Amino acid sequence: MNRYGFEGKTIVVTGGAGGIGVECGKLLAAGGAHVHLVDVRADALDEAAKAVGGSVTIHVSELDGPEACAEAIETAGPTPYGLVHLAGVFEDDPLEPDVQDVWDRAIQVNLKSAYDMAVAFERRRQGPGRMVFTASIAAGRGSPDATAYSCAKAGLHGLVRSLAKKYSPDILVNAVAPGIIVTRMTTQLIARRGNSVTDGTIIGRLGEPEEVAHLIAFLCSGGASYINGQIIGVDGGTVLR
Repeated sequence: MNRYGFEGKTIVVTGGAGGIGVECGKLLAAGGAHVHLVDVRADALDEAAKAVGGSVTIHVSELDGPEACAEAIETAGPTPYGLVHLAGVFEDDPLEPDVQDVWDRAIQVNLKSAYDMAVAFERRRQGPGRMVFTASIAAGRGSPDATAYSCAKAGLHGLVRSLAKKYSPDILVNAVAPGIIVTRMTTQLIARRGNSVTDGTIIGRLGEPEEVAHLIAFLCSGGASYINGQIIGVDGGTVLR
């Protein structure tokens, strides 16, 4: 059964070779969308495209500036309907005054690329559309190991709310804010923190990529036509601890 009704619509998914990206692509493709997966890892993109199935194209990019982001949108086709921006990086932050590379990457990949992709998408889009970004519970709670990441994700909150006002009512802009989801990005964090990771949730387990993907697909759908400027948690109740 087609749950979302994306027939004839193209949706760009950055970070498309990641765990959430692949699951999101599957749902969007199953709903009839043409899915355009963007990622920095060419080999992983090939595998992601096979897993997604349906109508899918790929584009390899670091999304490291306005031109690269514009190209990622342009290669999706003439009038993309949706942008799902999952691309991101999570690194431990040494908090050393002369070590700025972690900060620079966190801001570039997690925040600036979101800004550049949003601008590129809006300029290409004609008529109603959707943008969904990836925030994090770290924006509100702070991560003791990843200060730069927490700051970048907090900035994303402001970006989403500003764009929601700027582009409404034609383009609805929202974000999901996952807790710790079992993906390649969180492998080291989960191993380091051990049982404390699951103890921090009310549900008592970690999240799965498809649980985030279902919310993203809904936010792209017609059923979310009165949701705008929201940061929606997918964290098993972690923020209530």
